Parts: sequence; structure tokens; C-alpha cells
Amino acid sequence: MKDLVIIGAVWPEPTSTAAGSRMLQLISLFQKQDYEITFLCSASKSDFSFDLSQISVKTKVIQLNDSSFDSEITALNPNVVLFDRFMIEEQYGWRVMENCPNALRVLDTEDLHFLRKAREMAFKQNRELVFEDYISDVFKREMASIYRCDLTLLISEYEMQLATETFKIDASLLFYLPFLSEEFQTNIPSFEERNHFVSIGNFLHEPNWQTVLQLKQYWKSIKKQLPEAALHVYGAYVSEKAKQLHNEKEGFLIIGRAESVADVYSKAKVLLAPIPYGAGLKGKLFEAMQLGLPSITTEMGAEAMNGNLDWNGFITSNEDDFIEKAVELYTNKNVWETAQKKGYEIIEKRFKKELYETDFMNKIENLKENLNAHRSKNFLGQILQHQSLQSTKYMSKWIESKNS
Repeated sequence: MKDLVIIGAVWPEPTSTAAGSRMLQLISLFQKQDYEITFLCSASKSDFSFDLSQISVKTKVIQLNDSSFDSEITALNPNVVLFDRFMIEEQYGWRVMENCPNALRVLDTEDLHFLRKAREMAFKQNRELVFEDYISDVFKREMASIYRCDLTLLISEYEMQLATETFKIDASLLFYLPFLSEEFQTNIPSFEERNHFVSIGNFLHEPNWQTVLQLKQYWKSIKKQLPEAALHVYGAYVSEKAKQLHNEKEGFLIIGRAESVADVYSKAKVLLAPIPYGAGLKGKLFEAMQLGLPSITTEMGAEAMNGNLDWNGFITSNEDDFIEKAVELYTNKNVWETAQKKGYEIIEKRFKKELYETDFMNKIENLKENLNAHRSKNFLGQILQHQSLQSTKYMSKWIESKNS
């Protein structure tokens, strides 16, 4: 039997975040190859945490900055360890290396945090991004984590290009694995059966909050042309400042958590997503394509999703264009139905699970069989494992000593 240990930043919440859905997809890929999986996490569970026991995944609460983890991971003795984001690798990677040196270490970035951070800085300073924005402390930490691992999963083709061409990371250390689609929704309501616009996104995620602020700015102009329409804004963990935007007279409705994205999307006519910055892939747009809901977004929102295929709606570059296209997509049945079909085509040609699962698992098995040779070529990783550079290790030991 093969064993995988996943060390999570949080317990997966697939109804709250795209990251939660992504984690369940990764679990499914490994289970299909007969891996026994144990999920470890130091965070507290919420009411919306997925019950991993339902899918035969063992779980255990672990302690941060505590040597008890050493005995836990030694007893599990996994073949593969998956770190959920670079911060988790910083905290536990050195312990895995010391106690299970032969385990394949895999980093799932979710998205490149340094890229999102750089774009956020440029956006908030109302200027174009420059190369120097990348070179932050987050960049240095994330890059170091990538080199310390045997394989890093990137969710976006743009991020793959950035990593290999701009920052010259050897392609053998990376693997492109986007969101995966297994099947299309059937019996989807028609154009005539739908009403209103929808927006969705976890409010704890700053780009989602900025998207809602953009929508508040645009909405009056859309509402003026479509007085019967409303905008339903869904998202987990609604903040007080978000609740203050709720205005029934304007038809700008802050709804909160969506119990079922499929139900919400099946009733709405158009998804609005004027995303100003971010990284990775946008789960809300991916799910909209799967569920037959056309969308209006920005170049940033659509980044790395449609390749050379037409978008399932419109990609806009300014406020006036966004408003015009939102009205057109909402009112024109032919344009709407064409957009829906384009979304299905993007999913079929770029995100079907069958396009990636075999290559991914072959990569994992090949690395396991040739791990020493693979690591010997990653000399930067070896340098970063050297004790003189292991600041996170000794910080953790200091914290543990202080706490005891």
C-alpha cells in the first residue's frame, strides 16, 4: 500500500473556497492510484469544514512548533508528503526531511502568493506592475520553498511561464495541474428561465473584496438600463464593511454564503467578475463554465483560462466596456447561448480530468523511483536545506522551547 500525508494550512472547505475544491481533487487523484491518505492540520475546524472521513481520508490534529509532529510523521512513514501552500512547507518541511528523508516532498502553491502580492501592491498604488514588485520577502520565501521541494504544482499556465522563463526554475521541479473537470451539469435552465446577475467569492480573500467594490461602482449604470435586474452577491465570511453595501432599493444584495453554487448559478443569467488583480485560476469562473453560466470579467480574471479559445461571455478592459457588455449578455439570447457553448468548449479542451491525471501520477511515480538522481540535480535545493540557512527550523525550535 502507498501512503500520502497531506499537511493542510486549513481543513478543506469546498463550499467556501476554490482551494477547498482543489484539495479534494488532489485527494481523488491519489486515491485512484490506491494511496492511503492521512490529512494533518493544526488549524481549528469550522462548521463548514468537509468531513474527510466520508471519502476514507484519515485525519489528525497536529501541533505547530512542536516536536510531537516528529513522532507522528515517523509513525506514518509516508511515500509522499503534500504541503498545502509554501507557509506549511516552511513550518513542517524540515521536520519531514529529517524524519522521513525518502518521502517525496510535493508543494501545492494554490496560486503563486508573491505574484498576487506584487499585483496587489501595484493595484493599490494605482500604477503598472514593475519587475521590482516581485522581489518581496514573500517571493524569497516562496521561491526557497519551491527549491526545497521535489515537485511544485502550479495551477496556471501563466505562472508556469513566469516560473520557468522569468525566474529560470528548472521545469523538472514543476508540474502544471489546473482545476479538473469530470462532467458537465445536465438539465440546465434556459435563458428565459433565468433572472438577475450574480457575483460570488469568499470575503476573506482580498481580491474578492476589491471585486465587490468594483461592482458597487459599476452597478448603478447597469441598473439604470435594466431596472428589473438585481445583483446577488454571494460569499462566505461576509465582513461588516461588506454588509454596509447592501441596498435593496438599488438591487445590490449582499446575500452571504451560497449553500449550493450549482443552485445559485442555475438561477442567475450572468456572472459579473470585474477582478482587478490576483493570481492562479479563478474558481468562480471555472465553475460558471462547467454549469453553463456566461460571465463578464477582466483580463486578470480570465488569465490562463481560455488559451486561444473564445471566452464564455466577454473579457473587458474598462468600466464602460464592462457595463455595455453586461447589458448585452443579459438581454441578447443568441449572444448568451453562444457564450454558454464557448464555456463548455473551454472546459472540454483545457480542463478535463483525463487530460492531466495520467501524466501527473506518472510524474509522481517516476520521481519516487528516481528520487536521489532528481535531488542531486537540484543543487539550489540542497543549499537551501543546509543548516546555516534553515532559519525556519531554528525559529520553530526556539518557539517550542519558549512555550515549554
